[in-house]
Amino acid sequence: MKKILLVEDDLSLRENIAELLDLSGFEVLTAAHGKIAVKLAKEAIPDLILCDIMMPEMDGYGVLENLSSHETTKHIPFIFVSAKTEHDDVRKGMNLGADDYLTKPFEEDELLAAIHSRLQKTSLLKSVYNAARPKNGQSKGIRSLHELKNFFDDHGEVLTFKKDEPIFNVGDHSNTVYLILKGAVKCYRLDEEGKELITSLYAADEFLGFTSLSENAAHQEYAVALQEVVLASISKSILKTLLEENQSVSVELLEVMTETIGLIKKQLLQMAYSSVRKKTAQTLLQYAKAMHKKHGEPIKIARGDLAGVAGIATESLIRTLSDFKNEGLIAVENRNIKILDPAALAQVH
Repeated sequence: MKKILLVEDDLSLRENIAELLDLSGFEVLTAAHGKIAVKLAKEAIPDLILCDIMMPEMDGYGVLENLSSHETTKHIPFIFVSAKTEHDDVRKGMNLGADDYLTKPFEEDELLAAIHSRLQKTSLLKSVYNAARPKNGQSKGIRSLHELKNFFDDHGEVLTFKKDEPIFNVGDHSNTVYLILKGAVKCYRLDEEGKELITSLYAADEFLGFTSLSENAAHQEYAVALQEVVLASISKSILKTLLEENQSVSVELLEVMTETIGLIKKQLLQMAYSSVRKKTAQTLLQYAKAMHKKHGEPIKIARGDLAGVAGIATESLIRTLSDFKNEGLIAVENRNIKILDPAALAQVH
């Protein structure tokens, strides 16, 4: 029988929800405010916590922050149940690491569906975690970056995003790391005028979301699908355990991240010192690589995105594309660009 801790200061509502959960086959523990909830959670280690936000003694945010800082309680699924419906309230709860957010009033089926969904996901994550750990002192487990990617592919939660659909936004909590199975992703920030400044491009078989290995850290940039994207996601808590137990994988992953930083530095130097022609040429090749486009295959990409990566004005990029077309380096058909001579394009100065 799964154990649920219900934290609600309204006596009538607390009793009604507790009765519903009891009739649905759960063992129910109740707390009238946050301080009692924290004490109960650490003693009883429930399978899931339902928690109001506005309460005396300690509010729901305080409960979540307190339990998230303790090893024995930080992995307990946590669902906020609150009448606070403002976007900032929801985002604050999710950024702190809440797994779900239900607004009052809610239907009984809605509550039970959220609980069952979260418990099923937690059970899956535990089985994934146990499958990856070496057993009985054996060296078997994930021993290379290739095996880590296979682990993502085999056990990660598969997510699909349409072209131009956001994957995460600035300020979203980053409790998940992704492996791109298909497609390409752009990451960007916004300047003071709202203009996109593209920071990086990611292709299939690359990792995404390494803002920090610290759980609940906020993303510092936006990530958007450049084309249909399929991702495999693993929670940071599982990934950190895998890396702690497999040092060789940690070293390989560190090398990949170091190489990524090197590429970003190279891009910054190119944006600062290269000619408009070279910036445009290198950006075209970069997009072709990210989108896995072979020689002569069309690249459908917004001119603004190209200019954003190159670090030049869109008007300058369009003029340079016209020059490349006249020189036979590329072909332009409607909004599509075909690279006709990648070797010559790579030599542009």
